[in-house]
Amino acid sequence: MSIVKNYKKFIFMVILFIFVSVCLFLFIQVNASHKLNGIENFPASYQPYLEELAKKHPNWKFTALYTDLDWNYVISQENVFGKNLVPKNYSDRWKNTNPGEYNVEVDSGWVDSSKQAVEYCMDPRNFLNEVRIFQFEALSYDAYTNNLDGIEKILYGTEFYNRQVSYLDSNGNNIAMNEKYSDLILKGAKTSLVSPYHLASRIKQEVGPFLTHSSISGTVEGYKGLYNFYNIGATSSSEPMGAIKNGLQYARDGKGASEEIKSKYLIPWNNKERAITGGAIFIGSSYINVGQNTIYLQKFDVNDERGDDLFWHQYMTNVLAPYSESKSIYNGYEKSGLLSSSISFVIPVYNNMPEIPTQSPYIEPSDFSGDNTKVYCNASGNVNIRTGPSTSYEIITTVKSQDKMTRIQKGVQSGDRWDKVVLENGIVGYIYQTYVTETPPVQIEKIELNLDNTVLQKGERKQIQVTISPQEASSHKVIYSSSNPEIASIDDQGNIQAIRSGNATITVKAEENTVQNQIEIQVYSKVTGITLDQKEIYMQIDDTFKINGNIEPDDANDKAILYASSDAEIATIDESGIITAHKEGECIVTGASNENSSIKADCKVIVVRKMDDSEIHFDSSLNVNSLEISGIDYKKNTAADIKQLITTDLEIEIVNSKNEVLADSDLVGTGCKIRVKEDGKILRVYKVILYGDANGDGKINSVDLLVLQRHILEIEPIEEIYRKASNIRKNGIKPTSVDLLLIQRHILGLQIIEQ
Repeated sequence: MSIVKNYKKFIFMVILFIFVSVCLFLFIQVNASHKLNGIENFPASYQPYLEELAKKHPNWKFTALYTDLDWNYVISQENVFGKNLVPKNYSDRWKNTNPGEYNVEVDSGWVDSSKQAVEYCMDPRNFLNEVRIFQFEALSYDAYTNNLDGIEKILYGTEFYNRQVSYLDSNGNNIAMNEKYSDLILKGAKTSLVSPYHLASRIKQEVGPFLTHSSISGTVEGYKGLYNFYNIGATSSSEPMGAIKNGLQYARDGKGASEEIKSKYLIPWNNKERAITGGAIFIGSSYINVGQNTIYLQKFDVNDERGDDLFWHQYMTNVLAPYSESKSIYNGYEKSGLLSSSISFVIPVYNNMPEIPTQSPYIEPSDFSGDNTKVYCNASGNVNIRTGPSTSYEIITTVKSQDKMTRIQKGVQSGDRWDKVVLENGIVGYIYQTYVTETPPVQIEKIELNLDNTVLQKGERKQIQVTISPQEASSHKVIYSSSNPEIASIDDQGNIQAIRSGNATITVKAEENTVQNQIEIQVYSKVTGITLDQKEIYMQIDDTFKINGNIEPDDANDKAILYASSDAEIATIDESGIITAHKEGECIVTGASNENSSIKADCKVIVVRKMDDSEIHFDSSLNVNSLEISGIDYKKNTAADIKQLITTDLEIEIVNSKNEVLADSDLVGTGCKIRVKEDGKILRVYKVILYGDANGDGKINSVDLLVLQRHILEIEPIEEIYRKASNIRKNGIKPTSVDLLLIQRHILGLQIIEQ
C-alpha cells in the first residue's frame, strides 16, 4: 500500500514539475523579445506601409522585432531628463518645458527633449518610407554590397571625400598616409564586421563635415595626437569642451579600461587608422553584435542580448539621430545604385501602441482643426500621400481619382494647405488639400466683410467681421489668407496681425467652393529706434567722414534722419551725415528721427592735429580709408604681422574690441582697432575688417557661419563692423545667405574670400 502511495506521489511530483516547467517556458517566451520574418507577421498598422515599400523594392526584407514591451512603459523609461536631447534653437514642441528643466543645457547647445519628441521618434510607423526606413537597416558588414565607391558617395560634401589621410602625432609631427579615409573605413568595417556605410554615416553624424573638429584634429591641449571619430565616451560635461575631452580621454586609455579591453579596441587611438578601426570594433562589439544592430536600436535600447537592464546602453543622446542618419545612408545607397539590392530591415514592435502614430513636433498643431469627414481624391492623375504637410516630406504612397479616405485633421494653414488623412488600407499621411473634395448639401453663395479701419499700426491686432449668406449653408467655414503675410497675417479666426509696413489684400474664401471677398489694408510702422555705425571717431583737422544712421525698425515708414553737432566750431555735419572736422577738440554729433525727435543716437567726435602723409605709410596690400582698414592676409594676421605693414615713427598700438592691447602673437580680427599715437595721445584710430570673420577672433571658420546664421535669422544681431565683415560681396547690402555660402566655400577651400 505504501509503495502505491509513494508511486502516486512520485507521479504527481513529475506532473507538477512538468507543469511548472511548461509554465516557466511559456512565461519566458511571452516576456522575451523575438523576431518574425515577413510583412504578414507585422501588426496590421505596420503592414500597408511595408507593402508599399515592397512594391517598389521587391528585394528588401522586413523582420518584425517583437520587444514584448508596453508602449507607455517604454516612453516613461526614455522620457527621463538628459536621456534624449534636441538642439536648443528648436521650437518648444521639441523641448522639455517643465519648470527648472526648460532650456537647461545638458550639453553645450543641447537641451532635454519633450515627451512628444520621444514618442514621435520612437514610433517606427512614422518612418516606414523609402528614406527614413534606413534607421532600421541591419548594420552588419556585407562584402557583396559594401565597397569604396559607396563609401565615397556617402562622404561626398565633406572634407573626408576622396581625401588622403594625414594626422599629427603626439609631438605635433604631420604624418602622411597613402590611404584615403574611405580605405580606412572599409578596413575598419572588415575587421569589426560592421557596415562601412554605417561607419561613414556615423562619422558624419558625430564630427560633422570638417577635419578641424576637435575630436579628430589631434590638437586639443593635453590630448595632442589623439583621435575619436565616433565620439565614444564623449559624455556630457559642463566644463568647456568637456564632452570632447571625455572622448579624447577614452581615446587615450579607455577611461581606466583593462588591458584586455584596450587591446581589443586598439586603444590608444593615437593615429587615425587605430581610431577608425578601434571605434568600429567598439561599435560592433558594444552594439551591433549584441542585438543593437540598427541605428534605431543603438539610440533606443529596447533589445539587448547582454542580459542587462534596458534603456541605458544608448550610443547617442540626439533624439533625432536615427532620423538624420537614415537620410545619409539612403543617399549613399541611391548614389551607389544599391537601392535595388537585397537589404534587410529589423523593425521594433511594442504592445499597446497608439492607433494613430504621434505627430511630428515639426508640425504646428494650430495649422489643423479636428475632423472626421469622408472625402475623396478629385485629381485626374496620381496624387502623393506624404509623411508631413509639405512637398519636403517623404512620399509614402499615391492615390488616384475617386480613391476614398477619411480626413482626420483639416488643414487651416495660410497659403498652401494640407489635410491629414487615413486611407482605406490604414496608411496615415498628408495630402494637398486642393485634391480633396467633400460635397455639402447647401453651399455658401456670398461673403460680406467689414473692418472699422483699414489702416493698422504695426503690431496692432484686429478682427475682421464676416457675414455668410445664405445663413442656412451647412458649412460656414471660410479660409482666411493674406496676399502678403509678411506685411499682415490672418489666423483662422479672422484676426489680422499687422507685422510690417506695406499693403496687403485680405481674402476670405469659402472652404467648400470658390466664393470669396477681399479687403485692402495698410500697415504703418512707427520709428522705434535709431543707431549710428560709429560711436566714437578720431578725425584730423579738415578731414571729412560720412557717418551712417539706421532707423529701426527697418520697415519704418519715415526713415529720414536729422543730423546736428554739439559744437560747430569743432566739427559740423550736413544733412547726408558727412562730418567735417574744423579744429582740435571734442564734440557730439547726433542723429535724430524726423518722425520723433526724442528718438536719437550720439557719436563722439575727437578732432586731433593734422597728420602729414609722410608721417605714416601703409603697405599697398592694405585698403585704407580714414577710419577702416581691410585687405589683411587672413593667414598672416597677428599683431606683429600687421605692424610690419605700417611704416611710421609714431606709436602703433593694436587693441581688441574690448580695448585690450594685443600681444604681437595675438590674431587681429574684425573689430580690432589700430591706434596711431603721439606722446600717448591718440591721433587716429582705424577699425579692422577681416572679411569672413563675423565674430572677431581673427579666424574664418565654422564659428563665423554660426554667428552669421544667427544674425540672419534675427536670433542674435551683430554690430555694424561685423556686418560689414560678413558682407563678402562688399556691395553695401546687409549680409544674406549668399554671404553665408561664400564663407562656407572659403572654409572648404573652394573659393577663397578676397580681402
